[in-house]
Amino acid sequence: MKVFVFDLLAYGENLDHLKNGGQELPYPLSRRHFKAEVAVRTYAEHLEAWEELDRLGYDGVGFNEHHCSPYGLMNSPNLMAAAAAQRTKRLKLLIYGNLLPLHEPLRLAEELAMLDCLSGGRIISGFARGIPREYQVHNVPLADSRARFEEAFEIVTRAWTEDVFSYSGRFWSYKDVAMWPRPVQKPHPRIWIPIVGSKESIEFAGRHDIPITPGLAGGGLRNDIIRFYAKCLAAAGHRITPDHLSLGLNAYVADSKAQAVREVAPYHLYFNRTLFSHGSFTETAAQRKVGYVSDSSTDYVRPENQRAAALLREDFRGMTMADVERMAERMPWGTPDEVARRIIAEADAAGANNVQIGFNRGAMPHDMFMHQIRRFAAEVLPILQAHEVKTVPLAEAA
Repeated sequence: MKVFVFDLLAYGENLDHLKNGGQELPYPLSRRHFKAEVAVRTYAEHLEAWEELDRLGYDGVGFNEHHCSPYGLMNSPNLMAAAAAQRTKRLKLLIYGNLLPLHEPLRLAEELAMLDCLSGGRIISGFARGIPREYQVHNVPLADSRARFEEAFEIVTRAWTEDVFSYSGRFWSYKDVAMWPRPVQKPHPRIWIPIVGSKESIEFAGRHDIPITPGLAGGGLRNDIIRFYAKCLAAAGHRITPDHLSLGLNAYVADSKAQAVREVAPYHLYFNRTLFSHGSFTETAAQRKVGYVSDSSTDYVRPENQRAAALLREDFRGMTMADVERMAERMPWGTPDEVARRIIAEADAAGANNVQIGFNRGAMPHDMFMHQIRRFAAEVLPILQAHEVKTVPLAEAA
């Protein structure tokens, strides 16, 4: 099993004191609340952590892209991958991912090719659509999101693979493009797509034989995503394997389950209630109204899991510590043995041979973050890397 650390790189100071009436952070969040010294420290600490991941033997590190929020300070994941490429020697650099609808695609193709050269062929290129607030600030219509994504995807992959190409599309046009430099990996860096649950995104990944991460989903909904994805792959003449799937999981290693919950739960609560909820991250009804999410986007989901599909986009501002403690029962928090067994059980059930582990949930102190990646590397990582997931049971049962 391949083990990545997925790092959101959130602003490294707790901002709960700024909430309106104790309920939510203002959006937009004024520049007067930004402290340059906190940002400088946050970047430096995470770069140090990535170097340590490389030394400790993790398989990769993941970066993401978000804008205008302390939820994540990686406005440009490519810049972070460039920095990591110079500080690491063997880690895969998972850019998860560039928001295709918001960027000029030829420039993006060039940057990713440069990064693959800078890193010696270590890039995994994730492509995502982003969240509604990011379309507002970039002045891109939400209704165009999927069409822009698919057009940009074609341009990027053609730029990587064709000798010379021209393109005339709805959003972008190019003439006689012969891109330099080219990626090290042939025909191009691996592409992954994070899936929240929309049918159209799963169908796209299946058509193009692209690995996915059913990111926010768990339990029955995750199973439905994987079953439907396997069918989409098969319809396009592809066959699902465990390397088509990765799971995003939050882990915390302690001497007991109770200690783990006591230590990490406050940071998990802060992440969900404050950061994840900032700027209307969700709002399904509004997304459907403007065409970002279709009325049929969850038609593939079994009736018993439809409520879970709706909850994925619910508001987390009302989450309580009691909610986190209930969630902890099914999370890989606890002793090294408990954490390893839980992760392996999740991976085996899903048929996923890749996991992306989240450790730092927002304003976690740096020494706590570093202690976690070191203890996990010493007591859990070898067990996971020795385990190989060989089948996707959900596909076989579909």
